[in-house]
Amino acid sequence: MSAPHLVQDQLDQLRRRVDGAVTAPGDPEYDEARTVWNAMIDRRPSAVVRAADVDDVVSTIAAARDHGLDLAIRAGGHNVAGNGTVDDGIVLDLGDLNGVTVDPDNATVRVEGGATLADVDAATQPYGLAVPLGVVSATGVGGLTLGGGVGWLTRPYGLTADNLLSAEVVTADGERLTAGPDEHADLFWGLRGGGGNFGVVTAFTFRAHRHGPEVFSGNLVYGQDRWPEAWAALERWTRDLPDEMTMITTTLTPPPAMEMGSDPLLVVGFAWASPDRAAGEAVVGRLREAAPPDVEQVGDNRWVEWQSVLDGLVPKGVRAYWRNASFDRLDDEVIDVLTRRGREQTWVGTAFDVHHLGGAFGRVPEDTTAFPNRSARFWINVYGFWDDAAADDDRVAFVRGLSGDMDEFATGGQYLNFQGREAAGHRAVDPRTVFGPATYERLVEVKRRYDPRNLFHVNHNIPPG
Repeated sequence: MSAPHLVQDQLDQLRRRVDGAVTAPGDPEYDEARTVWNAMIDRRPSAVVRAADVDDVVSTIAAARDHGLDLAIRAGGHNVAGNGTVDDGIVLDLGDLNGVTVDPDNATVRVEGGATLADVDAATQPYGLAVPLGVVSATGVGGLTLGGGVGWLTRPYGLTADNLLSAEVVTADGERLTAGPDEHADLFWGLRGGGGNFGVVTAFTFRAHRHGPEVFSGNLVYGQDRWPEAWAALERWTRDLPDEMTMITTTLTPPPAMEMGSDPLLVVGFAWASPDRAAGEAVVGRLREAAPPDVEQVGDNRWVEWQSVLDGLVPKGVRAYWRNASFDRLDDEVIDVLTRRGREQTWVGTAFDVHHLGGAFGRVPEDTTAFPNRSARFWINVYGFWDDAAADDDRVAFVRGLSGDMDEFATGGQYLNFQGREAAGHRAVDPRTVFGPATYERLVEVKRRYDPRNLFHVNHNIPPG
């Protein structure tokens, strides 16, 4: 039996009810409208609605609900699992709702649901402000926030979700709500880390921080023979880092465009969130002294440029599959796995990042948001980014292999934004283990209240029961 889809009169009715563009199979723009960032995700929706305003959001939700159709919500379309599209159902594309309004006196920023990281940085940097976001500028703020939001400002200021002050939401029955600490507080809690399970967020209001326009940042680069020494030095260095220092290490074979040779490298990236350049230099100097890099690229960089430095690595249209885990140990056993697997990556097309956490992130009480495992010291994201479909099996196998090796050291929780879509027969995301029993049950209660029929299920889903 085929899945429900829009018939012609229903499609015509939808077009009459919304002001934004509605694209369907057969339209010249259809292939462009249905395409998402991850080329491994190839879905054919019955319609893609490019909402022009919140009324269009309400109307599109109603169409999916009334006709029993699957509904996918797309902000930036950058989700690795492809949750921004669906076969046969409706895609609600928020891309035209991308306005950003900055209140510099109160250091707050209102961001519409379809804005990207680049949109936010472009609006906030003229005021010397920044919202903690991710690391690829084409990412949608909506999906990033709902999953948590890990990036270059996580240690000084916490997750993107930790800086959320309120959210404007359209629920499954079309009601428009504002969720915050004092109204719909249960929904506000669930939106911060629980994914897109509870409604369509049409606007976010964030706390911003004084930051930029230039920041002290850079990379320390190590060849393979230096990796054990570098990892051991990182273990000691990260024990007493000030909150202002965020570190993300990347192990990869660099693409030719990076002009860094063709052998696997360990790249220790850092960003210093303080105008005290000398203090940042001293902190980096301790690592440099403990493990002198083979190459370094360190200096004052414009924040908007540093925030987009990884964009070229993962452009729209790459094939992608990711897995992740939290861990606390960086001892000989873990270092052996990281170095051994890193040396096996002799191709361009997979990599892994280790994010050092703690700081402001770790001081948020566990039950304040739905994000799992605030005590995690590190989080590893193992990811693929290749072009050739013939390489799918090998690249996916590598990601699964390293992820499996790290399971032994995992301390619990999954970061939804780092989790790819699993094919049938492989380990899928189990929300009970993602969040832990207490958080999961609390999320189920929020789901029952705001989406009892599970209209919003094209996601890492939390069923209402």
